[in-house]
Amino acid sequence: MNIHEYQAKALFEKFGVPVPKGAAAKSAAEFDAALALLPEGPTMVKSQIHAGGRGKGTFTNGFKGGVKFCKTKADAKAMAGNMLNNTLVTLQTGPAGRKVQTVYFTVASDIKKEYYLAVLLDRATSRPVIVASTEGGVEIEKVAHETPEKIFKVYIDPAYGLADFQLRQLTTGLGLSSAEAKGAARLIKNLYTMFWETDAAMVEINPLITTPTGEVLALDAKVSFDSNALFRHPEIVALRDLNEEDSKEIEASKFNLSYIALDGNIACLVNGAGLAMSTMDIIKHFGGNPANFLDVGGGASKEQVVAAFKIILGDPNVQGIFVNIFGGIMDCNVIATGIVDAVKEVGLKLPLVVRLEGNNVNAGKATLAASGLTIVSGDTMADAAQKIVKLVA
Repeated sequence: MNIHEYQAKALFEKFGVPVPKGAAAKSAAEFDAALALLPEGPTMVKSQIHAGGRGKGTFTNGFKGGVKFCKTKADAKAMAGNMLNNTLVTLQTGPAGRKVQTVYFTVASDIKKEYYLAVLLDRATSRPVIVASTEGGVEIEKVAHETPEKIFKVYIDPAYGLADFQLRQLTTGLGLSSAEAKGAARLIKNLYTMFWETDAAMVEINPLITTPTGEVLALDAKVSFDSNALFRHPEIVALRDLNEEDSKEIEASKFNLSYIALDGNIACLVNGAGLAMSTMDIIKHFGGNPANFLDVGGGASKEQVVAAFKIILGDPNVQGIFVNIFGGIMDCNVIATGIVDAVKEVGLKLPLVVRLEGNNVNAGKATLAASGLTIVSGDTMADAAQKIVKLVA
């Protein structure tokens, strides 16, 4: 689960990570009250969407830049009016963009130097890792590609936590002065505490800055959380912004289905994440384009299958459906019954190819055959993939 920058910075403050003073507004009527919380002077106006590249983005109304510097609060108020309720398109949003429903005003900081800092889980070592670089304020992917030597990592033993010598490694690696290093060490330690105690998946500051007066501040904030741990954090769940999520993905979560919308035209309904990835790969291999990742899990019920079909058909780009089931725990006949019920309930007109294999497969195939519905059977995964690609061509 992702949250907005202004929400992330509120968490930063709670855990003692210094940030520039800021205030958010969700309507033009709230601009004055939000700006009244800030001192007069240079002010930043920042569009709040769940996507990076905001500063280089363009609004569909022609206004350029989702992050703007303003000399006065009056200028900031006018600038916010150009952003709120307009759609911002960035490299990460895709051409559809995201509607800006919140703007964030912050005090503009004097910047001496910009850095990059993040805490995330390294899956290869099953340990938290702190990633840092002297090259902040730019895409970290670009730094990793062009100057990888400017990125360094410190791995944390989860049983012991972040050690003092590791803090010294980080502040030394960033080339900070002794005064700056003290502030940075406190910031990093508190940031790690936040990462650990909130079950975050990633906490990123880009840029982390030093100021001419020796302060170390988190100028930006990007935080995502482990969805599997959210049951422990109702206060974080309350920060969820459904406006930033695909409506089909929201609906899928209600039925414990793992769904991610893609931009193709062949919908996939599969049991198991690995099989789902393989299904998308084989569709691409035979010249098709998957419209989604949809994992119904190892023990899906008939009701979940029906719900999955309805979610799939909520995507207007879908021109065909590929159901690929390998029954281990899953009973193929349960899936087959769900498919028949779903097709009848939604009045499916699109091509449907089904490949069943495994537990109770013969009963499942018999259920499909006896339904009287136009369902194309695939003998193998490759056979089924080729059939659905041909049907939607």
